[in-house]
Amino acid sequence: MASDKAAEVTDIVDSPETLKPVQDAKDASGFELPPATVSGITRISSILTVIVSGVALFSDGYNAQIIGYMEPLFSDLYPDGISSTIKTRLSNSYLIGEIFGMIFFGVIIDRLGRRTGIVFATLFLILGIILATASHGKDQLGLFWMMIVGRGIAGFGAGGEYPTCGTGSAEASDETPAVRKRRGILVALATDFAIDLGFVVAGVVALIVLACYHQKISDGVWRVSFGLGIVLPLTVLGFRLRLVNSTQYRKHAIKSQVPYIHALKLYWKPMLGTSLAWFCYDFVTYPFGIFSSTIIGQLNPNNTLVQNIGYGTVVNCFYLPGCIVGGILMDRIGRKQTMSLGFFLWAILGFILGGAIGPIQTVFPLFVVMYGIFNALGEMGPGVATFLCAAESFPTPLRGHYLGFAAAVGKAGAAIGTQVFTPIQNSFSSTQKGQQGVFLIGSAFALVGGLISWFLIPDKERELESEDVRFRAYLENHGYDTSFYGESLIGETKTTVFKVGA
Repeated sequence: MASDKAAEVTDIVDSPETLKPVQDAKDASGFELPPATVSGITRISSILTVIVSGVALFSDGYNAQIIGYMEPLFSDLYPDGISSTIKTRLSNSYLIGEIFGMIFFGVIIDRLGRRTGIVFATLFLILGIILATASHGKDQLGLFWMMIVGRGIAGFGAGGEYPTCGTGSAEASDETPAVRKRRGILVALATDFAIDLGFVVAGVVALIVLACYHQKISDGVWRVSFGLGIVLPLTVLGFRLRLVNSTQYRKHAIKSQVPYIHALKLYWKPMLGTSLAWFCYDFVTYPFGIFSSTIIGQLNPNNTLVQNIGYGTVVNCFYLPGCIVGGILMDRIGRKQTMSLGFFLWAILGFILGGAIGPIQTVFPLFVVMYGIFNALGEMGPGVATFLCAAESFPTPLRGHYLGFAAAVGKAGAAIGTQVFTPIQNSFSSTQKGQQGVFLIGSAFALVGGLISWFLIPDKERELESEDVRFRAYLENHGYDTSFYGESLIGETKTTVFKVGA
């Protein structure tokens, strides 16, 4: 009986009549606009969405990474307040804030619209940066607690950027067939490449600010470095007020009576696959990125602050070509194929580094290069593919929900990985064995991630409309009323600077 029912649903959702997309503005919203007006508004908003998504996630990468470069300063400036526990909380407050932000804004952007979520996420990020930059207290410990709270609020806003930017850039690149063919590289550049560029720029800014203070350790160094993180969020806020929701969202939005039970029955497998793959990726990449300067410092003969930040930044630069190669591969060989390949290559090199770390470390530049390639392989596969797999595996009405949840599970992996990274290293009898241990454990997680991505993540069509129509047909076959699907473009544009006429 169950198999007959499944076959019936498959026949319905794959029929030519069902797969015929909604083409005009009137079908999507209940209102009719001139085709040229709809095309113009959508084209401008789509371009802005991709650009602003990249700038916003670049800012998030900067704000996430800058704490890793500032923590060595805190040990010298505030010896009575800093401790290993406080260091961990400083690193994790941003990540934990991101987890809650991803889940919360994932729901908001599906229920209230992409632009609404984007604007409020930016406001939270700005507020958190202001609080962290202005941190004070009756004593040094009080200062750190204010900083922890401020970075947690900033993380909440930054977490909202993941589902909003991930869904926004994927949907914006679906507007025309020509752009859709290059969605892999476009989404890679607007998401993971932008985040990693923020990692790199954070190191450059830290070095420049230190140079401005003549290498003198001062609280001005970290306050200026933190404060600069507010520039881009303030800049993009004005542009985000110009955005309108994507064509796919206007066609298929469900703003009430969300069919969660049906969605869970239909999409539990890709939800599990994208979430666990993102967990494995973040569990490995975040600690190896945040603590790159620490790892380099353990091997660097001179072990100066400037050199450690510089070498850590060089290592992070390897992220960037990995993102570009991964974006190209996603358009050539597919999303899940790229993710699985990256995971497996990442694991292989990690096992080599862990197994032969002694001889490799005797040539310090060789270790730096291999460490950089190790990071690049992670970005080439799961780094770029997590966003796009999570965006394409689910229908538009619930894309934010699922992408936000998967990203939150990933950030839980990042928080756990960051939490256990130092204790794992310290549990070994020597620094070399500790580094060997973290490389081997990280590689094991990468191997598991490759298996998860290959067996649990679907290989979907490039056109988002196909999945949306299948989901709608599934709901209608189960007695769900879809007549209130979509939203009005006219109503949406009334709150932007676009003028569409009376």
